[in-house]
Amino acid sequence: MAKLTERYEALIVFSVKPGDEAVAAAVEKVKNYIEENATEVEVDEWGKRKLAYDINREFEGHYVVFTFSSEPSFPVELNRVLGINEMVLRNLITLKGDCK
Repeated sequence: MAKLTERYEALIVFSVKPGDEAVAAAVEKVKNYIEENATEVEVDEWGKRKLAYDINREFEGHYVVFTFSSEPSFPVELNRVLGINEMVLRNLITLKGDCK
């Protein structure tokens, strides 16, 4: 029986306070984690942008969008891992599908 896979998109806002090298390392770490657990991984770095409102007294964040295919259980685990990562200010994981 084939495994059920779906296409997901994860928008992640990283803190820019620690500096560019720390941001690049955090993005790479998340990318590697996704690649270990998913297929067809695409990364779209939006870069540093102003936040709509301050988060933990930060006014800018580094935005990255990851698109990947995985089993439905992986996005739940990814959300948990991102929630305990101090470099992640916010994240949103959505199921990509056809609009009807």
